[in-house]
Amino acid sequence: MILLRNLTLARAGRPLIENASFGLHAGWKVGVTGANGCGKSSLFALLGGELQPEAGELELPPNWVVAHVAQETPALATGALDFTLDGDAELRRIEAALREAEARHDGEAIAHLHMDYGHIGGYGARARAAALLSGLGFRDEEFDQPVARFSGGWRARLNLARALMCRSDLLLLDEPTNHLDLDAVIWLEKWLCDYRGTLLVISHDRDFLDAVVGHVLHIEERRARLYTGNYSAFERARAEALALQQAQHARQQREIAHLKSYIDRFRAKASKARQAQSRIKALERMERISAAHVDTPFAFRFLEPAGSPDPLLALEDAAAGYGEKVVLADLALTLRPGERLGLLGRNGAGKSTLIRLLAGESPALAGIRREGKGLKIGYFAQHQLEQLRCDESPLWHMAKLDPQAREQDLRNYLGGFAFHGESATRPVGPFSGGEKSRLALALLIWQKPNLLLLDEPTNHLDLEMRHALTLALSEYEGAVVLVSHDRHLLRTVCDAFMLVAEGRLRPFDGDLDDYRKWLEQPHQPQKAAEKAASRSAAPDAARKPAPRKPSQRLTREIERLEARMAQLATEKQGLEARLADTALYLPAARAELQACQRQQARLASDLAEAEAAWLAAQEELEG
Repeated sequence: MILLRNLTLARAGRPLIENASFGLHAGWKVGVTGANGCGKSSLFALLGGELQPEAGELELPPNWVVAHVAQETPALATGALDFTLDGDAELRRIEAALREAEARHDGEAIAHLHMDYGHIGGYGARARAAALLSGLGFRDEEFDQPVARFSGGWRARLNLARALMCRSDLLLLDEPTNHLDLDAVIWLEKWLCDYRGTLLVISHDRDFLDAVVGHVLHIEERRARLYTGNYSAFERARAEALALQQAQHARQQREIAHLKSYIDRFRAKASKARQAQSRIKALERMERISAAHVDTPFAFRFLEPAGSPDPLLALEDAAAGYGEKVVLADLALTLRPGERLGLLGRNGAGKSTLIRLLAGESPALAGIRREGKGLKIGYFAQHQLEQLRCDESPLWHMAKLDPQAREQDLRNYLGGFAFHGESATRPVGPFSGGEKSRLALALLIWQKPNLLLLDEPTNHLDLEMRHALTLALSEYEGAVVLVSHDRHLLRTVCDAFMLVAEGRLRPFDGDLDDYRKWLEQPHQPQKAAEKAASRSAAPDAARKPAPRKPSQRLTREIERLEARMAQLATEKQGLEARLADTALYLPAARAELQACQRQQARLASDLAEAEAAWLAAQEELEG
């Protein structure tokens, strides 16, 4: 097992984890969570032997093989399949030894090496590597292509395949789903569930963590705490612990205020001096309980569109592709105000190609693309990040987008995306992928679109930002077309799904569990597609996605209300912590106290309304 004893980990002199003591048993699958910069990746570097602890001890079994995903991939001439096979170092060592033994004509050595080769499964290694590449979305004809011919995202998949190829005892995965489509995420989820070694994974995908891990290691305020259960169980346990901590903090604050009041009243009285001194010592000895801090740094909503034509956008017998190559044909789709559509389909089926056609980024190769008068599209894709000016700041980007806006209004708006103070005026170039994605979303939302086209908007976003985006999209009044590997986002936001398969676009009559079953039918794609993507008998059926069943609509509404109640409860808890501060009741803070009390009343009213709506939806669903 892995043992940490009073371990302190730091980088550049800054402590990240202090006095950590816990054990991870062999075969455990552990999700590592915490805010960006808290030390998750540094912990992985420690386990991988790249860092040493500042204090304390780390014990790893001496013969364990540790595998991790490389961050960079050079432009190699090695083929994709051979690059993946290189992940099994022992396999490559035996193969090299065999070549040397054959060159020496050493029959005895050759016999022993072939036995070792069979023992480690060498004869099936190429098949295992091919299965890994196929599961991660590579086509058979790409297996022999040089690594240098693949883009950055596909090289990241190759690095992942290489790490999975290693017959490891400990597997360290840092955001493995970032560059994957939904079908590849589902495949990886199943592969990791069958993995027999010890797994530590950093991920911001709650559904992925729920399915894979049995423990959660949470890093917060330089403390590492181990929880039993999946991510949902961790959230419940942490919420209960925070509520208890906040109650203890409030009780202690009242006790401190009482002691201070006694000291202030009787310090100068000779008859009470001894009692006052004893209370001063009691205050000094008291171990202070900090207020529970659960506030998210993100707080934003989509601005209400000025108006929406009906229909917003229509495709009639259209074809989409690139160059002269047609990827999708016979496209018939009408998007109306308020529709929320999720696009499903295997990797490479053409989901992003369709999104580009809808956005007007690429022309229709055939047929008609018709825009409604007053259509305003908000388009988010990963290449949007490349259009940011690296030498300019978030504030500059906002001012260029809306020169008439007041600087303070722009600063307040950027604050909702966690660009506070100096971070709003720093150049964008050194920003992380998550920070650039947040800025791209901020620029998109400011334009008040009535149709959102979102192609993998959660890549690089942490759990808190994903939660904030999910809430904002749930309350957005415009139409949405969404491609995402985040199943929680898809379930919460989308009312209907459409399937991109076999070069066509069809309504998908089912939910994400049905889609998982469809993905598990690789040998009958046409039959499965026809079964899952049935058309309505109405002539206009191809132009409109089939409505979801009432139970699905209610489930989505319940999930939205639960997310809303959780947000309101968090805000209410933070406000109650502020109201517990005795300084707020001084005459100088009267205005702030009144504002807090008004906010408390508003939050209580909003929470009561959300709870009533949730109960009504639950009763309707049960009925």
